[in-house]
Amino acid sequence: MLLAAAGFLVVAVLRVPWHWLPAGEQLPRLDEHTYFSAAELRRTEAYSSTQSLLSLLSYAVSLVVTAVLGLTGLGARLLSRTPGWWWLRLTLGTLVLLVIGELVTLPFSLALRRRAVAAGLTRQSLAGWGRDEGVSLLVTAVYTAIAAIVLVGLARRLPRTWPAWGALISGLLVVIGSFVYPVVVEPLFNSFRPLPAGALRTEILQLARTEHVQLDDVLVSDASIRTTELNAYVTGFGSTRRVVLWDNTVRDLPRSQVAAVVAHELGHAEHDDVLLGTVLGAFGAAFGVGLLGLLLAPGGALLRRSGASGPGDPRVLALLLALTALGGFVASPVENAVSRSIEARADRTGLEATRDPTAFVAMQRRLALSGLDEPQPPAVTHWWFGTHPTTMQRIGMAEVLLNRS
Repeated sequence: MLLAAAGFLVVAVLRVPWHWLPAGEQLPRLDEHTYFSAAELRRTEAYSSTQSLLSLLSYAVSLVVTAVLGLTGLGARLLSRTPGWWWLRLTLGTLVLLVIGELVTLPFSLALRRRAVAAGLTRQSLAGWGRDEGVSLLVTAVYTAIAAIVLVGLARRLPRTWPAWGALISGLLVVIGSFVYPVVVEPLFNSFRPLPAGALRTEILQLARTEHVQLDDVLVSDASIRTTELNAYVTGFGSTRRVVLWDNTVRDLPRSQVAAVVAHELGHAEHDDVLLGTVLGAFGAAFGVGLLGLLLAPGGALLRRSGASGPGDPRVLALLLALTALGGFVASPVENAVSRSIEARADRTGLEATRDPTAFVAMQRRLALSGLDEPQPPAVTHWWFGTHPTTMQRIGMAEVLLNRS
């Protein structure tokens, strides 16, 4: 556990770009009314504030239910009824517990979807949405069951040293999962095609050369089957790395703004940000398993409350899920601070590559309005849950570069 914590700290200190701007520069305090009309701000706030409240309530209910199942013995009693070998019981138990979690948050999910439909942010049918939710649940169940089988299996065979081996294997599973995700999981939700030859493709390949990124292709996903929002992303690392544009982005943005979007994603590729996040995630997972080893010590209070006899008992699954969920909540501020810093560097790299801060500002405006995102959300919720700099922070970075040029 100490080695994992040390590894995380070393990588975070040496590789995470904590300073968003060059030395001596500071983000300006900008007035959002300069970039958005009063009507636009009212609309984004009305939509985002309610969506955020529903999401927070859903998350809170999920945490409470997960904790009740894991810490009261209720989950263990449910798992006692699953048949078969221990690994089959874990697999079935994972599915049962995840389905319970989906059901208790379903009213919130439906309310969030209904408001997105009313706002014109999605065209997807209820059946299509349900299909996506089901596939996502199954993918989560597979990942979770594999991790649970590994940890419980190690605890059964190596009762003294399972935390050390579990930490090592969990870190490897994070790396493997990140590597295969683009080619195994993403095709379950979207279709992908190469960006057609033309001026945009030529400009993107030139940007890649400017940012010293080896780019064989740019893919376009059929995101418009679900949403009217605009986005792009980079995923995978090594031979599975891909730069993906949503078809909405290609269709609805002018070429200069598409270039600004792509330059940001190429910034991630230039700095191997997916690999950086994967390494940090692997150390974080290893640390978490080491902590589980301490919390699940034989005769401990948590095991007694959970109804499981030990970490090798399949009935410990509900407790494992509860501790993982609570740990994820506690770790969110650190995890998201890392994410925001990495995203800020990608913004800066993209701005330096395109040297077009005006297009960047216009693109940020369009992205915010397409998703009805508040340009400056509440500070506390953004500090805890925000994965990207706020729209106004990103515009501020562009203004700094504009003033320097």
